Amino acid sequence: MATLLLAPALLMASCTSSAHGTDLRNPDGTVNVRYEGAANTVTLIELASALGYLDGIKLEWVGNNSSGPLSIQNTATGETDIGGAFSGAVVKLQEAGAPVTAVVSYYGSNDDYFVGFYASKDSGIKEARDLIGKTVAVNTLGAHSEAVIRTHLKAQGLSDDEIGQVQLVVLPPTDTEQAVRTHQVDVGALSGAAQVHAVKQGDLREVFRDTEVFNNFNAGEYVLRDDFINEYPEAAHSLATGTAKAANWAASHSRDEVLKKLTDIVESRGRGEDVEALQYFNGYGVGKNAPISDEDFSRWIPWLNESGIVDGEITPSEYYTNEFNDLANEG
Repeated sequence: MATLLLAPALLMASCTSSAHGTDLRNPDGTVNVRYEGAANTVTLIELASALGYLDGIKLEWVGNNSSGPLSIQNTATGETDIGGAFSGAVVKLQEAGAPVTAVVSYYGSNDDYFVGFYASKDSGIKEARDLIGKTVAVNTLGAHSEAVIRTHLKAQGLSDDEIGQVQLVVLPPTDTEQAVRTHQVDVGALSGAAQVHAVKQGDLREVFRDTEVFNNFNAGEYVLRDDFINEYPEAAHSLATGTAKAANWAASHSRDEVLKKLTDIVESRGRGEDVEALQYFNGYGVGKNAPISDEDFSRWIPWLNESGIVDGEITPSEYYTNEFNDLANEG
């Protein structure tokens, strides 16, 4: 099904000599880079731009998107020039024939920022086996939350038949908390501001979190089309290194300094957003210098195999490069 859905879009991309179809270089020499943002928050490339780290780049916002797989598919088909998604989704897209390459990590999971799975305290759901026959809300299928759930249930000793009885339901993150509280779903996957807000309200129990499965890890990458990289290598360099610098800036400055910067960005861009949501910001979760490693892809091999995305082992180096991130090899 995933291949069938991707095929028309990838065919469309392959019908143009350059997926964007036009020269992205502006008269002033900067390169125009189209991207999708996220409502009421600031992505790492937006932060990098505001901090002055995207030398030679002019970002063009084309809308918001809360689905990683769709984000990178839009990049592959030329709707955008940069997109970000969970590592397994990057593998899935490339295996479907998309000419994209991951160039820098842009989110991860650590003690502050992680994906947690929450049930109402009166639900009786406390452990993996309690999820059999239950519904779990995720923001999109074929991505981070699904891979973590399947991996966790397998590690906890559930059979394939039992795992198959755990039903995943797609819900926007903004609706997940209420859906769990009103028992429309049994469990919800939450991260970022939505998670912090939900936990502060009480009455929810954390069933498990992704860092229990893999410890702290980089979980997703920004990807660029290969034709973009070939045509604008200096822009690829600026995007990758600038993202890494922005991740380090956010991790090394006080919460008050970071929130002030994010608030200034949201207020200045005029998208009619609620800056109050920023009080729940809890970081990006990406490791120092935002490098990509083989393990970022290889840890998902069992899930990739079980999902039918790949057969057998993979060669992680085929999916990414650290060539454009100057900080990647600094340790």
